[in-house]
Amino acid sequence: MGYLLRVRFASFFTSAALASAAGLYFLHKDYKIAYHAIFQQMNDLYDTLDGRVSALEKLKEEEATKHVEVAE
Repeated sequence: MGYLLRVRFASFFTSAALASAAGLYFLHKDYKIAYHAIFQQMNDLYDTLDGRVSALEKLKEEEATKHVEVAE
């Protein structure tokens, strides 16, 4: 009876370890996918914000040149 119990415990702990490893693998993969998605969203947001700031700076420079031309 002792041998059979040890075999069952070994089988149980082996399957528990494999299930834990598989779960950690899938969690890690899910984390990487979520990180990439958030990174891409923030990169797109930064690009649009950078474009808006550049457009505003260009508009401000054009206004400044108009005021200089009018003053002369």
